[in-house]
Amino acid sequence: MAPHRGSHRFSLRALAATAAVGCTLGLAAVGVSSAAAAPPNPPPSSSKSFPGSVPPWAGARTKTGIPLTNTTVEGEIYLKLPNEAAATAFATAVSTPGNPQYGQYLTAAQWKSQYAPAQAATDKVVAWIQAQGMVITGVPDSGMYVVFRGTVAEVNAAFQVAEQTYSVQGTDLIGPDRAPTVPGDIAGLVSSVSIDQGRLLTRPDNIADGADASPGGQTASAVPVATPCSHYWDEHEVTVPRTATGATSAPTVLCGYTPGQIQATYGLGNGVAMNATAGAGQTVAIIDAFAAPTMLSDANQYASLHGLPALTSTSYREILPSVYYDQALCAEPSGWQGEEALDVEAVHSTAPGANILYAGGSNCAGGLDIAMSKILDGQLANIVSNSYGYVGEAVAPDQLAGEVHQHLQAAAEGIGLYFSSGDSGDEKKALGYTSPDFPASSPFVTSVGGTSLALDQSNNYLWETAWGTTRQRILAQADGTLTYAGALPGVFQYGAGGGRSADFDQPAYQTGLVPASLANGKRVSPDVSALADVWTGFRIGFSPITNDHSLNTGSYSEERIGGTSLSCPLTAGLMASAQAASNKRIGFANPAVYQAAAAPGAAMRDVTSPATSINLVRAYPATGLTWMATLGLDTSLTATKGYDDVTGVGSMTEAFAQQVAAQH
Repeated sequence: MAPHRGSHRFSLRALAATAAVGCTLGLAAVGVSSAAAAPPNPPPSSSKSFPGSVPPWAGARTKTGIPLTNTTVEGEIYLKLPNEAAATAFATAVSTPGNPQYGQYLTAAQWKSQYAPAQAATDKVVAWIQAQGMVITGVPDSGMYVVFRGTVAEVNAAFQVAEQTYSVQGTDLIGPDRAPTVPGDIAGLVSSVSIDQGRLLTRPDNIADGADASPGGQTASAVPVATPCSHYWDEHEVTVPRTATGATSAPTVLCGYTPGQIQATYGLGNGVAMNATAGAGQTVAIIDAFAAPTMLSDANQYASLHGLPALTSTSYREILPSVYYDQALCAEPSGWQGEEALDVEAVHSTAPGANILYAGGSNCAGGLDIAMSKILDGQLANIVSNSYGYVGEAVAPDQLAGEVHQHLQAAAEGIGLYFSSGDSGDEKKALGYTSPDFPASSPFVTSVGGTSLALDQSNNYLWETAWGTTRQRILAQADGTLTYAGALPGVFQYGAGGGRSADFDQPAYQTGLVPASLANGKRVSPDVSALADVWTGFRIGFSPITNDHSLNTGSYSEERIGGTSLSCPLTAGLMASAQAASNKRIGFANPAVYQAAAAPGAAMRDVTSPATSINLVRAYPATGLTWMATLGLDTSLTATKGYDDVTGVGSMTEAFAQQVAAQH
């Protein structure tokens, strides 16, 4: 099956080349230059500007054009929490084993009354936005932010900016030329103003089968080496040019592990008799942009083919938007469909007895926030899997802080948020410097990194290494002998994200276990890890969308997929199963994760770098290309004994998840 569109993320997680500016780095980099054009009208003397709300790629940066004044853009205003320090302290206390308040979670109503903005404050912001002629598209019950849409002309007038067009990694984005300004009576209520299109490049963290075929424009020809996929490690070997270890043969790429193999890997079953009840009584929510019309029917066809119980109207629900926005910039519903299938089917594989709630965003920006708030404000789940994010922390620093407010709410309510750590390693190629991805770098979410995984024919665990894939092309010479196009291991292709945050200080739960040389006083991600490498991968099935307007779909088929979009829902499912087995609610898991990892007999798998090269080979008959992959080389991120910035404390197992639950 051809890879679905948008499968290889290329934006605020994978390809957008922006320069991150964190709160701790100061705001000079996003300030307004003296050469900037004057605002449409001089701001009132009582108004306040928000320099921390300008994205790193906008402001004084080189502009590529001026958008039409009737172009519609989305905006979002984040309100201040009346006592953010108290909210942070409470979220920390109820999440930390040993604290007298541990597990004493709030209801959504209690969060709203004790820590959220007053209703009058939210109403005042809403009324001001409407008075500027703009349309409100979302206000959560918590009242912590307001999502709206307006024309460029309306945004310019309301916020005293001149919206410009900027080129961000080949994509034209609209953003302000200076810090947005709001009237003084509104400014006191506001923590951040977002009036740029940067978040509309959010993409899922997955790599679909075929995404590594490149380069484009290649005409089909006979491949130098035929490579039937393997159902387990080293089922098939093929002849290759001599590798770094001196080998002249190498295993072929895997077909993608099945639910049975996944259950065997993580200790839920033996891979033959499926565990159909793990996770019973739990609800795992999944958030993505848009929604494929066949998610339930696809998931049930997949379940019937792979020995999983069917999902019913009781065990599977959807909360969907009534309208979609910004489809082209968000890579269309078809670009998110593989992610949606992956999330549902991965969670169902590791928590077959759990209920699944799918919450779709109206777009890949504010719509995702609204989807999250529906879950938090309704307390509709106790675990949320999120397989999306930005490139590094390269967003407006005040916006980062505004997004963390939702993470605080989730922790206070005992809802665990899991975010994929990213698929582009340390992000230096995109940003020019190393950075972990946000929201995974938030100190109040669990960041899930990735590994490459080997099982034998009997579903026994063989080994695991950090997910970091380099590749080199195999060529056939005129005499028929094989050679490489260049030296092994070749060029880095993709790998798990991680590293030291520039914005967030080291949380107490990482002190002691995370080496000081990595942390230097800052938050380091990821926290845990699971299978992510697309070359070993996971098999999913769905009916691909053939028309993004009518949402017509084709025939059901299956493909291999990977990315930290895989490791995240696998981990969410394992934690749901552990909660069910222990009859305990873990909530925000990180403090318990690090305590369990530091205890004797910790059951996570400590992942290290391979002592010798591990190779896999894959041919693409459609292009005539054959590639040799070398595993375990993740840019500057390195898997080592103990905590590391690729796999966190280690790779998940169900036994370790239950040890985390036992910290309660």
